[in-house]
Amino acid sequence: MKKKLLSVLLASCMVLSLAACGASSETPASNGTDNAQQATDSTESDATATDSAAAGTNTGVINVCLASEPATLDPALNSAVDGATMINHLFSGLAKWGLDANGNLELQPDCAEELVEGVENEDGTVTYTYTLKDGLTWSDGQPVTAGDFVFAWNRAAGQALAADYGYMFEVVDGYADMWADDAKGDETLNVKAIDDKTLEVTLVNQVAYWNELLAFPTYMPVREDVVSNESWATDPSTYVNNGAYVMSSWEHNSVITLTKNDKFVDADKVTMNEINFYLSDDANNQLANFENGDWEFIDDVPTNEIASLKDKYPTQFVTAGQLGTYYVCWNINEEILPSSSTLTGVEKANAENEIRNALALLIDRNYIVNDIAQGGQVPASSFVAMGLTDADGSQFYQNAGPDKSITGYYDVTDAAYEDNWTAAIETLKKYYTFDESTQQFTDFPTLTYLYNTSEGHKAIGEAIQSTFAGIGITMNLENQEWATFLDTRKAGNYSIARNGWLGDYNDPISFLDMWTTASGNNDVQFGKGDNADVKAYSLDITDLGYDTKVENGTWAETYDVLIGDIKTCTDTNTRYELMHRAEDLLMSTGCICPIYYYTDLYMISDKVSGFFSSPLGYKYFMYCSVAE
Repeated sequence: MKKKLLSVLLASCMVLSLAACGASSETPASNGTDNAQQATDSTESDATATDSAAAGTNTGVINVCLASEPATLDPALNSAVDGATMINHLFSGLAKWGLDANGNLELQPDCAEELVEGVENEDGTVTYTYTLKDGLTWSDGQPVTAGDFVFAWNRAAGQALAADYGYMFEVVDGYADMWADDAKGDETLNVKAIDDKTLEVTLVNQVAYWNELLAFPTYMPVREDVVSNESWATDPSTYVNNGAYVMSSWEHNSVITLTKNDKFVDADKVTMNEINFYLSDDANNQLANFENGDWEFIDDVPTNEIASLKDKYPTQFVTAGQLGTYYVCWNINEEILPSSSTLTGVEKANAENEIRNALALLIDRNYIVNDIAQGGQVPASSFVAMGLTDADGSQFYQNAGPDKSITGYYDVTDAAYEDNWTAAIETLKKYYTFDESTQQFTDFPTLTYLYNTSEGHKAIGEAIQSTFAGIGITMNLENQEWATFLDTRKAGNYSIARNGWLGDYNDPISFLDMWTTASGNNDVQFGKGDNADVKAYSLDITDLGYDTKVENGTWAETYDVLIGDIKTCTDTNTRYELMHRAEDLLMSTGCICPIYYYTDLYMISDKVSGFFSSPLGYKYFMYCSVAE
């Protein structure tokens, strides 16, 4: 594979495959994307800025804080940015992201000797054959084999595990059989261990981002005898891995300590002997530990301190680009019509779509960005993030939405806010009783806004709460600890919740395929519960050469089919047009309410050199030095 570096629009190999990119526990101030040029500049500076750290003997120990207790450190089950960063230090896949000689991110072989080109077969499938490096071992000394990859991939893709990211294997031949309605349970991916060092995998068709998937944590190997113990990933004594570090201790809700793995094949390149990942979701606590010198890196800062921190720590306070969107999501099965409503079926669904989209117009994104987040974020008018490319090389978000007079699905400029407000109120009057004397609605059901513990998330929730209260809508706020929050949202036990998604690779599909019915990241519950039988969605792609034309079909009959067509389409222009139509259908529901495109704010000590990060949230500490 050709090694491609960052371009103005972030060429695909630059964008790190970010396991858990979707779920981010970090605060509004600490996660996001600005624009592609910012991402280019900031990532390069991440790799070089700390090279100016004061010279001195490397202590070999770095203390960092990314977030609170991770929900899991099982590569197949993790779906959070902080967990992914730790997994990248603990495991090695066929590929990895590293720096070239100029300090730019590039895709590199990891367990594989090289990232080979695929061979197209007569039926259109594509076969890749990888040779594993010599000397690969697990942390307990056993050899890493091609069979370990075969087992791990089938485990991560299968129905038995039902992993959130299982759908990442849709591109591999055999996945569809594993999830077919008549599946017997013994179906497998078309992945073979030719011998202990040779792995063969066949894809359903050419996939532009295949090599990036190989660096994605879900594609990392695990060993069958290790994971047969269901609690293997929660205890250092049972945690067997194949990466640069071993887990030497895990003091739950306090600190996870990683120690350099001397058995790692590239151990001579690892400069940091010990990494202490402290666990905290308290931004004030993180800042205090940074300022007193106990922690050299923090991934969160108090939003009300941002302005002063920029001045006080000009070289240690970093604003970097990211490819992601901070948004609010609705549980599609939540009742939001007044109790007096008699609407049913498609009429009810269309009304709820219109209501959610109207409420989205009331949110003052510019206020949130400028007065709360304060980190250079950009008000978002689409779900697919700024910085992802379109077929013609332009940015995908710039071409989104049916109204080409604006960018995206809403006009989020300051000048448009008053008109947006007026339009929203008029729409809501169609469904709710409005008291003209108080300018408030009197029969809107009470809502609960769910967020994970963070002053930044709370402040955004309070801003939306205040806006809704101004027109008579009561929205209570509820915060939960990160792991509990993820479970609650995934189970659909909420009405409205904060959310965030960082792309897995530089392709819009990484923002779109998560909303299929079976996806473990489908927090909105599209196609699930009561919504499974709702026939309210339409799709016509006959003009693009397909037979699909559905009027008032289910989510499975429309959106799922469309995503399937995208995954098998090899014509670039057609594929991107299909993705625009997928986002059109997604956004028409009003269940996805974009707030802003992310930036990544963090603090790193001047004593640290060799650190780098990506526009999608991964942080890399294994090649650092900390001067005494």
